Amino acid sequence: MFKGFASPAFVIIILLFSACKSSIKPEALYGRWNYIKVFKPEANPVDSVSRSELEIEKPYIEFGKDNKLLIIWGGKVLSHGTFTTDGDNIHFTEKLEGNQTRTFPFYVSQLTEKIIVFETLGVDGSRVMAVKSN
Repeated sequence: MFKGFASPAFVIIILLFSACKSSIKPEALYGRWNYIKVFKPEANPVDSVSRSELEIEKPYIEFGKDNKLLIIWGGKVLSHGTFTTDGDNIHFTEKLEGNQTRTFPFYVSQLTEKIIVFETLGVDGSRVMAVKSN
């Protein structure tokens, strides 16, 4: 009969499940991801890139096995650098002119074998949905 206390084994199992947090593995990112939706959810009104512009510009993000990250827009390099993962974040260290760098996170809200949804946070943040290229 239950007397107000859970068994120690039950408590341990619950604690183990609650402590388990899936984190992004770099291997799950490797390859090219073609953008299918880009918008700024915090903009007022919400700002988005049109479907026709995405079809013309063909933007994508590519994660290399050497932890290199490349963002292409309109056939040109928009940004490049390296990445690491931590929990639900991809930390992107962008290479800038003059041997300068800046590091910022992409928060990943969804990652499957075929789809990734990631975003930069803040008022100017953008959310991207992309599909894995074959």
